[in-house]
Amino acid sequence: MRPTRLWLRPPGPVAAGLRIGLLGGSFNPPHEGHLHVSELALKKLGLDYVWWLVSPQNPLKSSRGLPSLDKRIALAAKLVHERRVVVSDLERTIGTRFTIDTLQFLKRRFPAVSFVWLMGSDNLAGFHRWKDWARILELMPVVVVMRPGSLLAPLQAKAMQRFWRARRKRKRGLGPAPALFILGGRLNAQSSTALRRGTLVGTRAL
Repeated sequence: MRPTRLWLRPPGPVAAGLRIGLLGGSFNPPHEGHLHVSELALKKLGLDYVWWLVSPQNPLKSSRGLPSLDKRIALAAKLVHERRVVVSDLERTIGTRFTIDTLQFLKRRFPAVSFVWLMGSDNLAGFHRWKDWARILELMPVVVVMRPGSLLAPLQAKAMQRFWRARRKRKRGLGPAPALFILGGRLNAQSSTALRRGTLVGTRAL
């Protein structure tokens, strides 16, 4: 279901020309890996802010054992110490379930803002299963942050194969969509799945 309301109080500062990264997910639980992706994007891409879009329910995952949205929002807010990372329940507010609907809404509501979609390379492998995934790539630049265990995703993912010509190098800038950018650097191995299973993980250098 697509939202019909156009007005929305922004989760954080908005102004013409601002570059804002969007990081979506269940955040079950939020962890240092999410923060690592955000801080890396802020630093290397020159973003002004990153908005965490905490999803009420991932359509591709079971809701069994999923903590309430309010609890996940509270845990995320407690974790964040970078003032330019904003935690939001925007999808609950506007009533969207799918990423494409959320992004289209944001583009309509804040047309003067330059949005960038952020994702880990572990999500890139299954990106083609998302609703209207190709439309997401055509809507705004997509930045893939490398994650341990999925280093081959940029070569094997269907999205990369289809949009290979859209791949950009940092020195050329992100540019208009479609634009795919692979962001390397220090890898953070922490994941929500590992934390739910009680697996201890850490970080290592690329």
